[in-house]
Amino acid sequence: MPVSLSYADGTPTDRAIAVVDVDYPPVNALPVQGWFDLADTVRSAGRDPDVRCVLLTACGRGFNAGVDLKEMQRDSGHTALIGANRGCAAAFRAVYECEVPVVAAVQGFCLGGGIGLVGTADAIVASDDATFGLPELDRGALGAATHLARLVPQHLMRALYYTSRTVTAAELHAHGSVWSVVPRSQLRDAAVELATEIARKDGYLLRLAKAALNGIDPVDVHRSYRYEQGFTFEANLSGVADRVRAGFGTAPRETT
Repeated sequence: MPVSLSYADGTPTDRAIAVVDVDYPPVNALPVQGWFDLADTVRSAGRDPDVRCVLLTACGRGFNAGVDLKEMQRDSGHTALIGANRGCAAAFRAVYECEVPVVAAVQGFCLGGGIGLVGTADAIVASDDATFGLPELDRGALGAATHLARLVPQHLMRALYYTSRTVTAAELHAHGSVWSVVPRSQLRDAAVELATEIARKDGYLLRLAKAALNGIDPVDVHRSYRYEQGFTFEANLSGVADRVRAGFGTAPRETT
């Protein structure tokens, strides 16, 4: 299983902070089932009445490199593409609609689907080597501009999207979308510290607050992301996605 659930130690109660951890070597580029597993685990954690905050973490050198393009390349039809579209939408929805606040702890690269996860989280703590971006145009895809737009201003989002460049955790901190930036060795402690501060609040009130904040969100993130995915499917039907993906390497592209 690429997704596991545990609980942070030393918190207000034994189960106050649920830790949802992704571990899918080499770069946490999740297969279709992995996205659905992540969605199910986050939903389950949020439904637990003892949980007051969910901490989303990942093992390895990077937080998330998006979807498993090799799985898609092995599929002669569109089954993997449809599955990835639905799986990502399910995972992003689960994070956004989680009944309690979700804190994402990000190290290394956060690309593609990773942007969808952090863009729907309630808060982000990042290591000082973290980079964020959407290399979708380099991979024959579209999508998650909805979520990148929650991290940076509109014109910067567009420039990043068109160029496939990344931004650093420090730059996002300057924009106010990253709560704090710490050395990688301190990432988990810093994320648990923020989650613990949140978890000290009344659990019922936290759930009301999460629902209220989602209710006043100016953009329907589910609808706008699914709209974007329609263009991803068109890119595949036209053949351009296959041409672009044919040159895709084994490692995630990280630009500055």
